Amino acid sequence: MAVRPAFHLAIPVDDLPKAREFYGGVLGLAEGRSADAWVDWNFHGHQVVTHVVPGARAEAGRNPVDGHDVPVPHFGLVLDVDSFHELAGRLRAAGTEFVIEPYQRFAGEPGEQWTMFLHDPAGNALEFKAFRDETQLFAK
Repeated sequence: MAVRPAFHLAIPVDDLPKAREFYGGVLGLAEGRSADAWVDWNFHGHQVVTHVVPGARAEAGRNPVDGHDVPVPHFGLVLDVDSFHELAGRLRAAGTEFVIEPYQRFAGEPGEQWTMFLHDPAGNALEFKAFRDETQLFAK
């Protein structure tokens, strides 16, 4: 894959220690700069910042995809297949409750991929996926 620009995403959390446990412990992300109310995370070369914002989170809605209700908004990463399955195992070992369990889409078709959805402790939805052939990321 070609080198891509890094994205920056700031998300609300209501409990910074829980965010550290999830993003640093469960996902295994390196912590960058931080202050009393925020933490930078190295999200595989991208910058995700968890900012403390008191109060409950609400999804904007759900969208039906492959018979599943996909939470919106969500964010995540495209991993290689081995890393995807390793992460799924780490999430299961941590007792993570999946919104959508890891499953394979488009088997044998263009864009064949694995995908899974989950929430962080603050209710932010994440999707991780892996393509059999990442050059088919936008294949129809």
